[in-house]
Amino acid sequence: MRLSRFKSQLPIIIFLVMCLNLLIAPVVYANSGGSLDKVSAWAIGILGFTTLMLVVYLFIVIFQPERF
Repeated sequence: MRLSRFKSQLPIIIFLVMCLNLLIAPVVYANSGGSLDKVSAWAIGILGFTTLMLVVYLFIVIFQPERF
């Protein structure tokens, strides 16, 4: 049951990550000093966001294990 709900929300989650990356990628690109191309800035933004979400998930699993 939970897996089917996750599959139905997956396109929405991907869309929200891409919209958030519209804010993150220019910041990464500007801070790189021109040494990165825009595709690399997008990849670093998505990787950073994914890492942050994984950290949040693991903290939730550690401090509330009965939910999982």
